[in-house]
Amino acid sequence: MENSKMTSRLAAILPPGMKAFWETSVDSTNLAVVRLAQQTDAEIVLAAADEQTQGRGRRGRSWSSPMGESLYMSLLLKHPAVEPENASMLTLVMGLSAVQALRDLTGHSARIKWPNDAVMGDKKICGILTEMRAAENGIRHVVIGVGLNLNARAFPQELMDRATSLYLETGKEYDRAEAAAALCRRFLENYNTFLKTQDMSGLLEEYNGALINLGRRVKVLDPGGEYTGTAGGITPRGELRVTRQDGGMELIYAGEVSVRGLYGYV
Repeated sequence: MENSKMTSRLAAILPPGMKAFWETSVDSTNLAVVRLAQQTDAEIVLAAADEQTQGRGRRGRSWSSPMGESLYMSLLLKHPAVEPENASMLTLVMGLSAVQALRDLTGHSARIKWPNDAVMGDKKICGILTEMRAAENGIRHVVIGVGLNLNARAFPQELMDRATSLYLETGKEYDRAEAAAALCRRFLENYNTFLKTQDMSGLLEEYNGALINLGRRVKVLDPGGEYTGTAGGITPRGELRVTRQDGGMELIYAGEVSVRGLYGYV
């Protein structure tokens, strides 16, 4: 069921050219936006919801989505002018956009934990899940889902050491429609920069400047074996440079491995 009040508010403040839907409850916004996009010819479609009953994160994890508490949204890009092998980098584009939007909303510092988690106070405040559907002649659509912890007062015991919200960080409540619009504005700006080169080269300086891993000791969780090293910046392809203890350089690709702080989440 549509939340018509939120849909109208969102439509009034979104960048032009986007079609917005705000639903009361969905299974997940990544699934809902694919269904809703069939109702419009708009090339960029936004679906947000008051609640997700089956919210999803990376690697099959669930994403807690209580009613009316935070921002649950997905952007769908129809037939984007992106080569399929470059589409995964849009996750990093959205990660940078989330950090910028958080700064716009709060005036507080936010950082990126590679590749795409937005972090405040060394804890995760935003998660991103990107999915692509291919067509014979390219990409049918890309869906980028965002879960942004806005007004949560507390988290389950198992998440308390690595999750936070804007309310916990600033003591203020935030409007979900305004947060969605801020995120979309930043994403469209960065997306247009990305399209010029189809890599992160035009966003490299700003991304690396926001990278919380930069210069820190990290643990690389590789299927071939764990190892530690010091994180550098990312390459134009979005790979993380890690210098191993023996001085060797590794380029870490987000789809294959995970990176953690040596002594905690970051």
